[in-house]
Amino acid sequence: MEIIHHGARTGVTGSCHELCLGQHSLLVDCGMFQGSEARARHEIDFPIHHIRALLLTHCHIDHVGRLPWLLAAGFRGPIYATEATAALLPLMLEDGLKISLGLNQQQCDQFTRVIKSLLKPIPFGCRVDLVWPDGELIQFCFRPAGHILGSAYIEIVLPDGHTVVFSGDLGPSHTPLHVDPVSPVRADTLVLESTYGDQHHSALQQREDELSEIIDRSLQDGGAILIPAFSVGRTQEVLFDLENVLQKSLHSEFGYPSKLATWSEIPIILDSPLAARVTEQYLNFQKLWAKEAKQRVFGGRHPLSFEQCITITQHADHLALVNRLKATGEPAIVVAASGMCSGGRIMNYLSALLPDSRTDVILVGYQAQGTLGRQLLSQPEQVEIEQQLVPVKAAIHTMSGYSAHADQHDLIQFVTGIEQGPQQIRLVHGEPAAQQTLAEQLRAVVPNCEVIVTALKT
Repeated sequence: MEIIHHGARTGVTGSCHELCLGQHSLLVDCGMFQGSEARARHEIDFPIHHIRALLLTHCHIDHVGRLPWLLAAGFRGPIYATEATAALLPLMLEDGLKISLGLNQQQCDQFTRVIKSLLKPIPFGCRVDLVWPDGELIQFCFRPAGHILGSAYIEIVLPDGHTVVFSGDLGPSHTPLHVDPVSPVRADTLVLESTYGDQHHSALQQREDELSEIIDRSLQDGGAILIPAFSVGRTQEVLFDLENVLQKSLHSEFGYPSKLATWSEIPIILDSPLAARVTEQYLNFQKLWAKEAKQRVFGGRHPLSFEQCITITQHADHLALVNRLKATGEPAIVVAASGMCSGGRIMNYLSALLPDSRTDVILVGYQAQGTLGRQLLSQPEQVEIEQQLVPVKAAIHTMSGYSAHADQHDLIQFVTGIEQGPQQIRLVHGEPAAQQTLAEQLRAVVPNCEVIVTALKT
């Protein structure tokens, strides 16, 4: 058995891992490189004739974005994913094809038809048998990872009983919308993400309190609140919290009594056609929500489709809103993609509103090196957007409590919760410093386990 990392080895994008067994292989994810890791060409640079199947952990573009190139290289094997990932995947790929390759709707439809013909939706906890051409049996199973809707870690049992677990992206514990990941019973070899292997997130209640403070200040000073957010997962968590903040302010005597009327009137703008379609799938898969989210629905609330949330789909309406907010400075909360400020509709808002000191920008997710979001973290005096220098007078906020990734504590808890094993941990999906820091911590808590920092391997 050999594991080859074709991506996410020295950074956090381009996830693609090959599990080789004899003359055949399984591929886990096939993601696109982003930020400073981005490549001019996305062609598949490894042989694929021996790959029997592709297993997807979830549908973020850094885990599925190179599927078009995988198919172009000739892959026509089955693509296994959870039911929710299978529903979201065509939406994500269609959006990526339009942006990356400029394909029209007819061309996108042709491609997604091919993808759908290869997709095999598998429920969580259902064990799947794969028979190699030489008769050997490999089994795998998807388990909830708590990262986004449908996200999974994958247990793969080899013919000799050796169990390999690919973590995919693990979510943090105790989030109100997504379920907590539960450690596998056995993992002889664990391929573990390390995005925040050197960090600890803020408490979930703290993120809601910070959000309330920023909104309250914006209502007093005017100006827009811009929240760049990934269309899958982060957008829905932000909407979920915004609905809860508004409910508290309107129905609690300990809320914001001087601002009740204003809080009830502030528009919350979802300006992302893809995020709107993804949110519909979140509503379709409420059975996968965490207990707290389900309780709100049973109580008659609509945490992802509340009245104050206005969805913008038409590009003309988007441009009109940008111009209106720039001209009036009126309060509004805008949630738009992309989450790293590397494209999408958020760019027009940033160009127009970064020079306004009344503007607040809330960065709620990982910002890869080389992205505009990463630049904004340092509150620069100016940034370049579409070859134009834009002054930055807006306040830039970061809220780690919104990370969809497990932090160091959660990652260690996932490992120590494994009853049998692991004998080897291979750290991926993290910058070198994060991998090394996490490796030191893991060696202390699982001293008999070999911990490999893949970023340091040649």
